[in-house]
Amino acid sequence: MGLFERVTSNRTGAILIAAALLCSSGQSQAQSQAQSSGNGVSNFFGTIFSGQKVAAQPATPSPDGSPPPWSGEDGASGHPLMTASAIRQAAANFQNCVASMWPDAARRNITQQNFERFTAGLEPDLRIMDLMDSQPEFTKAIWDYLDILVNDNRLAKGREILAQYKPQFDAVEKAYGVDRYIIASIWGIESNYSTQVGDRNVVRSTATLACIGRRQAYFRDEFLTAIEILNRGDLRPEQMRGSWAGAFGPTQFMPTAFKRYAVDADGDRRRDVVDNVADLIASTANNLRKDGWQTGRSWGYEVVLPEGFNFMLADKSKAMTIAQWQSQGLKRADGKPFPDTTDKAYLLAPAGMQGPGFLMLQNFRVIMKYNPAEAYALAIGHFADRLRGGPPFVQPWPRQERVLSRAERLELQQLLAQRGLYKGTPDGQFGGQTREALRSFQASIGAPADGFASSDVLERLRGR
Repeated sequence: MGLFERVTSNRTGAILIAAALLCSSGQSQAQSQAQSSGNGVSNFFGTIFSGQKVAAQPATPSPDGSPPPWSGEDGASGHPLMTASAIRQAAANFQNCVASMWPDAARRNITQQNFERFTAGLEPDLRIMDLMDSQPEFTKAIWDYLDILVNDNRLAKGREILAQYKPQFDAVEKAYGVDRYIIASIWGIESNYSTQVGDRNVVRSTATLACIGRRQAYFRDEFLTAIEILNRGDLRPEQMRGSWAGAFGPTQFMPTAFKRYAVDADGDRRRDVVDNVADLIASTANNLRKDGWQTGRSWGYEVVLPEGFNFMLADKSKAMTIAQWQSQGLKRADGKPFPDTTDKAYLLAPAGMQGPGFLMLQNFRVIMKYNPAEAYALAIGHFADRLRGGPPFVQPWPRQERVLSRAERLELQQLLAQRGLYKGTPDGQFGGQTREALRSFQASIGAPADGFASSDVLERLRGR
């Protein structure tokens, strides 16, 4: 929910981390505003593995410390609603657009008094247009981001949180059957344990996006739901601060996700996922449970791949039982037996033959529903394992590999397209289509078809 743009999913929190990581190799900013909605971890990982767009790192603030203004430029997406003239025209009509949503608000049982109260004085935040359509340049590899996200300081804080709120975690595990370490991991990665949740007004952000730009239909629902939350009294206006896409709270709920999953765990008749730890933990657990969490099961296993392994099998669509994977020569990296060989899993090999492999189970897919990026879910699962006392990954990452620039990623896709292997629109964002095309190219030249976009494979595509 969380290094990737989560405009189309529940959260945007981890997104903030990604942007922060881009401008610093030090402490991550798990929620600035770079996520799919702000700045985050989710955005970065989504770019590498899911083809999602990542929000830009924040621009330099004005000398007086105020947020930077809108650039006044066309958006990078090329969408007609993201041209500078369309943005200005929509901004000029902003007050009328907000007022036009009153009938829909009334159908949601929002009082006219509250609608007017919570929208009074709203002005569009046009800086969001730059964040929404940015095309950032990433210079870090997945292993660098995992190093930063799963670090000693965050692990220590996570263990403190688990001890401090043990009664709440006990109650939630009993009621929802969701692993406390996963919840604590999401909390830690999305907001660095409530220290980086974003500071944009959620109502203003969602109203801006509901009236301006290329995602108006989606954000109209988010805006009206944000008003519903305030009308019901679950949260106060000052509590609804978050990412530029509207995600708020320590585990980054979009307003519609709050509506679906938030619960009142302590019986005070408010669902407060911002300042009430019992509600926060229970609501996050309820989200995971409703998405299909399997109690007592792992998210997945680090595995060692045999020499000569057929990487065409490393595909989300090619799930097999653990027993079938074992017949392909896969073994757990820690040497332990698999608890249940009837479990179905798919293989993720994010660094190809040069890095570790992972068999992903149902609970991994559930984490991906929280944020649809494999690398985000990998970070959450691994962080949870470390919180419960598990070791780091056993196998090394190919840290010697140079990360391709965005221009090089775009060129790679274009070269694959020229060979008739890549059917998508080249955009510099790597997802399943790019990996499949890369595997086909690698196989055609007799190289291991692992789908890893190395500088060497780019040179081979160039024909040098």
